[in-house]
Amino acid sequence: MEDASEERKYDLEPRTFEFARRVRAFVKLLPRTLANVEDARQLIRSSGSVGANYIEANEALSKKDFRMRIKICRKEAKESRYWLRLLNVGIEPTVSQERDALVQESTELMHIFGSILTKTE
Repeated sequence: MEDASEERKYDLEPRTFEFARRVRAFVKLLPRTLANVEDARQLIRSSGSVGANYIEANEALSKKDFRMRIKICRKEAKESRYWLRLLNVGIEPTVSQERDALVQESTELMHIFGSILTKTE
């Protein structure tokens, strides 16, 4: 059994929450175009779903349920990355940098959830 510090090291609830929170702050900085409004809605949904499904995975009733929820987490992180890449960030360099950072975070989350799936096979 892992000790408490080892469990905290891999506690993704705060990390996925922060990802969703940062996405919401980022969306407020975007130029208001029809495409951005629609894509941002999708991004907000998928980014929040990463953490919500991780919470559900931690409450899973079976290993099969846990794996399904983790697969959804990975899928939603991948979808978030897709929407982030589609957004028009305008000419402000800090907005572009934040998008790049969020794309990186979504990619890292995808890899983490993929690793969890591999380890639970």
